[in-house]
Amino acid sequence: EVKLVESGGGLVQAGGSLRLSCTASGATFDGRAVAWFRQAPGKDREALSCLRMYDGITYYADSVKGRFTTSTDNAKNTVYLEMNSLNPEDTGVYYCATGWALSWSLVDEYDNWGQGTQVTVSS
Repeated sequence: EVKLVESGGGLVQAGGSLRLSCTASGATFDGRAVAWFRQAPGKDREALSCLRMYDGITYYADSVKGRFTTSTDNAKNTVYLEMNSLNPEDTGVYYCATGWALSWSLVDEYDNWGQGTQVTVSS
């Protein structure tokens, strides 16, 4: 599998913004779909967005719609998650993943995961 590496996390105050990056090391993405998930302490892993490359459809969770935007720069083998209007409920470890995403928000649709990057939003 292509190795996925997330970066760009950190500490930000409520109302602030961060841009996360997911880079496919040494290769392009696999042409299926690239999704962002997050996992807060004590909570299940939550799907945030999915960019489905094979049909061009992009999905967002209701909780982030209008605040988060995912995009890709294939020349750089990188997918981004631009996060705006952050609040403490956005705190968690953020992961990118690739898979078929036929049901885009299901963890089991993805078979290749990065190690995650921590996002902490203070109030």
